[in-house]
Amino acid sequence: MFENLKKDALKQIETANDLQQLEKVRVALLGKKGVITEQVKSIGKLPPQERPEAGKILNQLKNEVEEAIEKKKEELQKKESGKLSPKLWVDVTLPGARRRVGHRHPISKTLEEIETIFVSMGFKIVEGPEIEDSWHNFDALNTPEWHPARDEHDSFYINDLLLRTHTSPVQIRTMLSEQPPIAIISPGRVYRRDYDATHLPMFTQVEGLYVNEDVSVAHLKYVLERFAQQIFGKERQIRLRPSFFPFTEPSFEVDVSCGVCGGKGCQACGYTGWLEILGAGMVHPNVFKNVGYDPQKWTGFAFGMGVERITMLKYNIKDIRDFVRNDKRFLENF
Repeated sequence: MFENLKKDALKQIETANDLQQLEKVRVALLGKKGVITEQVKSIGKLPPQERPEAGKILNQLKNEVEEAIEKKKEELQKKESGKLSPKLWVDVTLPGARRRVGHRHPISKTLEEIETIFVSMGFKIVEGPEIEDSWHNFDALNTPEWHPARDEHDSFYINDLLLRTHTSPVQIRTMLSEQPPIAIISPGRVYRRDYDATHLPMFTQVEGLYVNEDVSVAHLKYVLERFAQQIFGKERQIRLRPSFFPFTEPSFEVDVSCGVCGGKGCQACGYTGWLEILGAGMVHPNVFKNVGYDPQKWTGFAFGMGVERITMLKYNIKDIRDFVRNDKRFLENF
């Protein structure tokens, strides 16, 4: 099936007669609702043993299609330039009117890379509403009413509803509608009342959930280590530090070895050799009880990361507010 999809995609690209038609082909193949994009999203419907291979093949197909489109674009640009030049007289002494070309936002690039990595490991992508009720956002996640995370000064409330503070409610909704085994990631925008050099009131988060029989911390560490090495580099290592989250037990802060000093300690990592990237842990039994799962039978792990944080570490960006300033000079670096 993927071979036929590849042949059809390359044929469409090759038969494009101009840049406008080529752009339509690109959107039809790689756009938000493109054929290849839909195939990537549907990997989660395959049997678990087939997902990694399908993810690998689709990722390779996507790269080949992107390269073919870029090559065809250069070809058409040269062709159109050759048609116009004999017809136009240009006064080379006049100052040029250069049109600034846009670039993909670094957050979008990193999010797409994160999704591709986890889809290749057999996870499926699930999305949910950004306006939530407190039960899905807090109570079901073992966060009682007295917990500091429910303070109105930390969250954006709309009467009895609120803008979700994390994408964990998507995990709750998935467990309420599906039976294990479950392997999902839930990317999306979340909202908290923060605004400084390392926090935004709206940011992007990716959370993951895996539920099955006999799941252990070893499985969690393997998945996160594979993720870190693919997003930051094969030489990177991770460590788990004990922490606390209401919805996991045990809970961990996850660090990645510093890419600047190789873990020896430098100014970039505060001379510790490590950089914090995400939080994770084993799903708390109370969360399973809240969604009707038997905690004696099922175990699982969950993790959550800020895409802005991953992007800052990946590209060595110092101020998170650069992502929302729309400064073209900043975006041109990507």
